[in-house]
Amino acid sequence: MQPLKTSIMYAIVEIAGLQYKVEKDQRLYVNRLNVEAGKKVKFDRVLLIEDKGDVKVGAPVIDGAKVDATVNGEVKGDKVLVFKKKRRKGYQKMNGHRQIFTSITINKITAKAPAKKAAAKATEEKEAAPKAAAKKPAAKKATTAKKATTAKKTAAKKPAAKKAAPKKTAAKKAEK
Repeated sequence: MQPLKTSIMYAIVEIAGLQYKVEKDQRLYVNRLNVEAGKKVKFDRVLLIEDKGDVKVGAPVIDGAKVDATVNGEVKGDKVLVFKKKRRKGYQKMNGHRQIFTSITINKITAKAPAKKAAAKATEEKEAAPKAAAKKPAAKKATTAKKATTAKKTAAKKPAAKKAAPKKTAAKKAEK
C-alpha cells in the first residue's frame, strides 16, 4: 500500500508564452528572459492554483494571484541537430544550435491580492457601474440608426446581369 501524498500548493503559470506547473522552492528552466541573475521576477498570469484540495481556476487568469521567483542565471540547453538531405542529388546540410534558457527558482505563490487593493477595486467598480449604465442606452440608439442606414445602402445595389452565351451560326454548325 502506498502512503498518501501530502498536498503541496502548486500553480499553473504562463511564462514567456508557455505554461508551467510550479511549486514553492522548485527550480525551473524557461525560455530566455531579459533579466539579470539575482533579480526577482513576478509572474501574474496564473491560470490555476491548488492548495490542500481547494482548486481555483481563472477565466483565463486568476485576479490578484502571482508567483514570485528569483533568476539564477542563463544556461544553454542540449544541442539540437538539424540535418537536411535530398536523396540521389548529393545534397546534405548539417546545422545545429543550443537554445538559451533562464534558470529560475520559485519563491512564493500568492493566491490573491491584499484586502486593501481588493476593497479599492470594489469601490471603483461600484462607481463605474452607474456611469456605464447611463451610457449604454445612448449607444444602443446610435447602433440602431447605423443599422437603418446600412440597410438602405444594401437595398440600393442590384446584381449585375449575366450575359447570354453567343449563339452558334449556321456556318459553324455546317463545318462540324
